[in-house]
Amino acid sequence: MSTYTGHVTPGGPAGVHELPRLAISKLSVGPMDNNAYLLRDSATGEQLLIDAAAEPDRLLDLVGPDGLTAVITTHRHPDHFQALAEVVAATGCRTIAGAGDAPGIPVATSDPVTDGDTVTLGDTRLRVIELVGHTPGAIALYYDDPFGYGHLFSGDCLFPGGVGKTASPADFQQLLGDVEERVFARYADETWVYPGHGDDTTLGAERPALPEWHARGW
Repeated sequence: MSTYTGHVTPGGPAGVHELPRLAISKLSVGPMDNNAYLLRDSATGEQLLIDAAAEPDRLLDLVGPDGLTAVITTHRHPDHFQALAEVVAATGCRTIAGAGDAPGIPVATSDPVTDGDTVTLGDTRLRVIELVGHTPGAIALYYDDPFGYGHLFSGDCLFPGGVGKTASPADFQQLLGDVEERVFARYADETWVYPGHGDDTTLGAERPALPEWHARGW
C-alpha cells in the first residue's frame, strides 16, 4: 500500500505516488514552497517535469541519469520557472506551456498548448485544461489512470480551500467558472489534485465548498 500523503516539506525528500503505469514524485522547492512534480512513465522510463520552479540542483538530482523529455510550466508567474533555464540547459528537454502564457515565460516554449490538447509521455497521456483568471493562459494537466481514479495537476488554479489568487472580480469569476465547468463538472470526486503550492486534495473534498467560494468572492 502506498504511503504517499501529498505533504512534502521545503528542503525535504520527495514524496512518491506510485501508480500502476506512472510514478509521480513531488518535491517542495524555493522560498514560496513551490511544488515540482516529476512524472515517470513505467513502460518506457520517460520522464516529464511539471514546473521547474526553483533549486535546479535538487530538481536535476530528482531527474537523475535517465534524462527528461519535457518541462511543463503551468503558468507565467516567476516563482514557477526560476529553474527552467538551468534544467533545460542541462537536459536538452522540450518546453511546454499554455499558448496564452508562453510569451511571458523567459525561456522559449517549444510546444505551446491549448485547451483539449494532449501531452504524451511514453504510454501516458495528459489532457491539457486551460483555466483562465489566475493568468491569461494557465493550464492544468489531467491523467486518467485506467486502473483507478483521475489525477489533476492544477498549478495555481485550484488549491485546498479555493481557486488561485486573481486581480479583479472579473478574473475571479472567470477562473471559478472555468474550474467548475472544465474540472468539477467533468471529473469524479475521487480525482486527486496536485496543486502548485502546499498539500494535495481531492475534488470530493473541495466540491461542497463551491457555493462558499462564490459567496466570498475569492
